[in-house]
Amino acid sequence: MAIATTTSPVHHEEHHPDLRVLGLLVFLISESLMFGGFFATYLFFRSGAEAWPPEGTEVELLLPTINTIILVSSSFVIHFGDTAIKKNDVQGMRKWYKITAIMGAIFLLGQVIEYVTLGYGLTTNVFANCFYLMTGFHGLHVFVGLLLILGVLWRSRRPGHYSATKHTGIEMAEIYWHFVDIIWIVLFTLLYILTKF
Repeated sequence: MAIATTTSPVHHEEHHPDLRVLGLLVFLISESLMFGGFFATYLFFRSGAEAWPPEGTEVELLLPTINTIILVSSSFVIHFGDTAIKKNDVQGMRKWYKITAIMGAIFLLGQVIEYVTLGYGLTTNVFANCFYLMTGFHGLHVFVGLLLILGVLWRSRRPGHYSATKHTGIEMAEIYWHFVDIIWIVLFTLLYILTKF
């Protein structure tokens, strides 16, 4: 009498390193090169201009300075959220990420107000063209960062989705937000501070 034998497939679990953060860093390096191209082009045009910015396209400092304070401060706020999740405090993380999202939205609103009140447009002259392209491209990055933060908040509604040992998405949102802030500091210096000298 033959005995039927069943063979079960052997499952090999392969543990691959999590390269998501590395992928994000590579992406941000490529974005840095793109912004670097913008900065180099801007400085090239500035070096060959008799007056920079040309008359009628001056920038104001008050609103952009307030915006800068809000955006730079939000880097500290989002870090508090990352610190909270590493202590397994999901509610604390949610609180700090909500505040960061509000600050990011206020920054974008301030940028829209600035655009409306400047009195010149994208095609007015070379300075205006550089100004709108660089600040607009940065604003797009802030908007993407805001979506990432909102995505973290949405996912955090599920119990156990984030914890002290599982928080890569939170770290990635924070890294991206810090990148956005650093780029803005360079933009603010070039477009606002240095145009006053």
